[in-house]
Amino acid sequence: MKTEILKTEEAINFTKETFELELKQQLSLTRVSAPIAVLNDTGINDNLNGIERTVVFPVKALSDKKAVVVNSLAKWKRVRLKELDVEENKGIITDMRAIRPDEDYSAIHSIYVDQWDWEKRISKQSRNISFLKAEVNKIYNALKHTEQKITEKYDDIDPILPNEITFIYAEELLQKYPNLSPKQRESAITKAYGAVFLMGIGGELSNGEPHDGRAPDYDDWSTKNEDGQFGINGDILLWNPILEESFEVSSMGVRVDKTALVNQLSKTGQDARKELYFHKLLLDGTLTESIGGGIGQSRICMFMLRKKHIGEVQVGIWSDSIKETSEAEGIVLL
Repeated sequence: MKTEILKTEEAINFTKETFELELKQQLSLTRVSAPIAVLNDTGINDNLNGIERTVVFPVKALSDKKAVVVNSLAKWKRVRLKELDVEENKGIITDMRAIRPDEDYSAIHSIYVDQWDWEKRISKQSRNISFLKAEVNKIYNALKHTEQKITEKYDDIDPILPNEITFIYAEELLQKYPNLSPKQRESAITKAYGAVFLMGIGGELSNGEPHDGRAPDYDDWSTKNEDGQFGINGDILLWNPILEESFEVSSMGVRVDKTALVNQLSKTGQDARKELYFHKLLLDGTLTESIGGGIGQSRICMFMLRKKHIGEVQVGIWSDSIKETSEAEGIVLL
């Protein structure tokens, strides 16, 4: 078992190094350092769906001001782009590490979150679906190139990604599968096409419900775009033949401008957030236009190495029942 774990660790390292290099080249990104925590009540931390608990602690050296472990770096990256004066059509990438204590355990979820967080400065003219699709295709190229190199290195892994990623709106998906739940719709479409970018996630669909929740202050999910649909954001979904279900590897999008922020805060009843530090920077025009997202590191490793459980590619805290079930199924947790 020790030898098997060491082989897996080597494969994880190869996968991460390969994909990050591909991603940096495709998107013109520079690696930067990032915080594990930020000051609380600044609006910089990602509040996810607004109901999850965060890890908050007092900082003695700052007169016991409170800090919070980041949920993601969605908004911190946008501030950092401005601070570093990154030029247009170039961006930054960093490792994000988070603890989400309310995350439900599953084959693809743990309380530890690791992802590549990236952000890229763009022009106002790039706030459209055509630009978004072009950036998604670049990320998909990085995925394809990574899979190719992995299959060349490991004889027991065969390529499964389709040549191209398919684009579809959440509203179109609802119309296609009106009797299925959002997750069932995702599985149906990814099984059919292999790789899908699902657009317009966060806003209310024709059935009165959003496809999935999105915070109001990073992705733009409310602007009417050139296709007559709403939103310039989305998720990259892959069909996972090991788990036999849709597998989300990235959430991303063109970020909110002043108009979209005000609109989305109003729609979600969070107008009070306009008074927070981050939101003031955006509303007064300090921050640049940008596109960005997060790409799960453990998710990429799971998919590329054809693993059944996230515990096979990250060290986590697991219940005795999960350990026992994994052992019975021949799954080696790190």
